[in-house]
Amino acid sequence: MNDGEQVFDLLDRRLVQALMVDGRAAFSRIAAVLGTTDQTVIRRYRRLRGAGLLRVIGLPEGERVGLYESRLRIQCVPGAAVAIAEALARRPDTGWVKIFSGGTEVGCLVSSRTREDHEALLLRKLPRTRQVTGVTAQTMLHEYTAGGVRWFARDGLTPEQIAELAPASAPVGGEGGEAEDVVRLDDADHAMLAVLARDGRAGYPELAAAAGRSESTVRRRVEYLRGSGALSFDVEVHSAHLGFGIEAGISATVAPSELAAVGRALAGHPQVPFAAAVTGAANLAATVLCRDQRDLYRYLTEGVGALTAVHRLEVLPVLRQVKRAGLLSDGSRLYDAS
Repeated sequence: MNDGEQVFDLLDRRLVQALMVDGRAAFSRIAAVLGTTDQTVIRRYRRLRGAGLLRVIGLPEGERVGLYESRLRIQCVPGAAVAIAEALARRPDTGWVKIFSGGTEVGCLVSSRTREDHEALLLRKLPRTRQVTGVTAQTMLHEYTAGGVRWFARDGLTPEQIAELAPASAPVGGEGGEAEDVVRLDDADHAMLAVLARDGRAGYPELAAAAGRSESTVRRRVEYLRGSGALSFDVEVHSAHLGFGIEAGISATVAPSELAAVGRALAGHPQVPFAAAVTGAANLAATVLCRDQRDLYRYLTEGVGALTAVHRLEVLPVLRQVKRAGLLSDGSRLYDAS
């Protein structure tokens, strides 16, 4: 069977959702919640990860750690989208690189540690590319879907199972001040996060070696970063394997007084894995997953259509996903960007 046509079975889907709840949960704990054996869970995970069908990743939350983030829409000459998207995907500061239907527009998220690095890409590198005809950059102001467990496939876990898997929150304060303060990351943190970006289930000995710290110190630091909202774990998996054949980006224009309410409403829709307030005339950006075109039409007319504060809506179907949060993709399998 072609990977792009493969749909996960019930146990696969529940394993994926369990890892979305806690990407570092012990396999024995997952097995107990799913009502199966440790060996079965380990075997399923290794098979899916080994086949490039899923990966757990740990990533810093840009808003909490002071990253400079922009959502880019890049217009290009016909025939240039693939080369531009692949060049962007090779950069360590990009994620969610997509080619939209029509083949003349590329979208991506850029996250930079410094303002200088961010400005260099936006002001110097992209404009010099002859095949680029236009660039729109929207600053990410607030993500409404951050921190929530997003699940879209059928046969999901029960609320009781999710509660059993949910990680305990670490106390906030002591290392980074109040919860609303930016969490400062040092070189050891960045070294540790580089490992987690490749494998969110990396063991503490590996993290300690990368950070140059003791295992106990690294364990406490991971717990603190998670509890303060500075580090989150997610599962990279193609929506097609969960039964979703359509992905689209939407840009909406909402009255400022209604922006927060509409953003929260979108974040509550099961079709929406990502929704954020952004700068620009279209001040709300979101990603939508649907099973087919009829499902997308139904969602736009009944889901988004019920939000009367949305004054203007642009829908951009995704033609090809080139890179997810940290991986290159050929449309079915997932590959390390390195």
